[in-house]
Amino acid sequence: MSFDVLVVDDDFRVARLHARFVADVPGFRVVGVGHTAEQTRRLVADHSPDLVLLDNYLPDQPGVELATHLTCDVLMVTADSSSSLVRAAVAAGAVNVLVKPFTAEQLATQLAAYAQYRRLLPAATGELGQQGVDRALAALRQASRSATPKGQSPVTARLVAERLRDAEEALTAADVADALGISRATAQRYLAALAEERQASVSLRYGSTGRPEHLYRWTARRGAIQR
Repeated sequence: MSFDVLVVDDDFRVARLHARFVADVPGFRVVGVGHTAEQTRRLVADHSPDLVLLDNYLPDQPGVELATHLTCDVLMVTADSSSSLVRAAVAAGAVNVLVKPFTAEQLATQLAAYAQYRRLLPAATGELGQQGVDRALAALRQASRSATPKGQSPVTARLVAERLRDAEEALTAADVADALGISRATAQRYLAALAEERQASVSLRYGSTGRPEHLYRWTARRGAIQR
């Protein structure tokens, strides 16, 4: 599943920067960049994005007012972290609020949480039940409680977790490294973190040289990636 994103900010340079951040996240594609409320309405009508990265301070209308008229999900981005702005954003239907300035990794974490939220919602209309509703909404909040170890990228962490989750059998660090195009040492570090978080189990396999290899297997609830 992939997601189309519209990036909106009144500052042209900031908009370009945020668009680059989004484009670097696997599974997300920038379909347009806007700088005003009028442009945003037109771009939403033309491209039907899944998500708008929406600045609140637009020259012709506040983002929190515009959000109520958009036919897609909104992630509000703003330098204003006041309680009144947060309440207004939530009331307008924003899936979350991201305070500027933010890093590429912070945005990637938010987008990963949004992707998990969307995956937990069925494509067809149907009843989720309370448990299903709770899981979907909790996914949106997991970005705020992300516990990615210092020095680790949430994007790489998620890719490693997804590779392990989708595997039919246990994998070594070399298997993951080859699949993702990262170094074996990097794969080993992220796999060890998954084992520490009890999202994966680890066992030993002895090769022909007698040197043991660690084998990792996904053990968390199927589909759950706590990143």
